[in-house]
Amino acid sequence: MRKLRLLTIGILAACAAGTLTAESSSAPAFGWLNGYWCSGSGERLVEEYWLPVERDPAMLLGLSRTVKDGKTVNFEFLRIQHDGGGTNYLAQPQGVPPISFRLTAAGDNWARFENPQHDFPKRVEYRRTANGLHAEIAGPGEGGKELVIPFDYQPCEVSRVSRERA
Repeated sequence: MRKLRLLTIGILAACAAGTLTAESSSAPAFGWLNGYWCSGSGERLVEEYWLPVERDPAMLLGLSRTVKDGKTVNFEFLRIQHDGGGTNYLAQPQGVPPISFRLTAAGDNWARFENPQHDFPKRVEYRRTANGLHAEIAGPGEGGKELVIPFDYQPCEVSRVSRERA
């Protein structure tokens, strides 16, 4: 009886928490990240595209590129992968081997991934907003002060990208 009561208390506490922590083993839902997102204007455009999560909830695939003056100056392969041990965000800027960031916190429409051993960034965050998607990377800057680089994305239309590149 005591074990059942402790189990019930544990389940209620987990439900009341409302956020996922690094100790959780269930895969969080990332459907809010799906889509084609754009940031920037004029000569510089940052695109990020996340494939639909419904196809495989255990692995989201994404792609990012930065176009300046009509030429790709940066690209990155992205994925969020869940296995029995947890959830990781893996980034491959310019196609280098993947750099892994562990999911440390998440809630409805947001997630934080961290890798304290990486030089920069040490933290990657995504948050769905009323108008789009906010992302940021953060880590040590000059003098050890935290440097945060934000990306505010709007839903991207293929016709908008075509007009900006024309």
